[in-house]
Amino acid sequence: MPNIKSAKKRVLVAEVRAARNKAERSAMKTAVKKFEAAAVKGNRTEAEGAYKVAVQAVDRAAAKGILHKNNAAHKKSAMTLKLNQIG
Repeated sequence: MPNIKSAKKRVLVAEVRAARNKAERSAMKTAVKKFEAAAVKGNRTEAEGAYKVAVQAVDRAAAKGILHKNNAAHKKSAMTLKLNQIG
């Protein structure tokens, strides 16, 4: 446990940021899973709606530094390929 006042503050700030990052990452994963579920069903209209939400969530996570930009691009590319395979 830190003894210096500024170090104590940094611990508190780090906890808040970690919680915020965890919530953002969880929301992103949920959006991607909803798209995956819609893609498995084969429902094109439902999948397209879920795709837009998932891509926005991935972009938001990349912008906030939760995901690396290349990882975000990889996820979006994979989702796009799955969407295009739905008849």
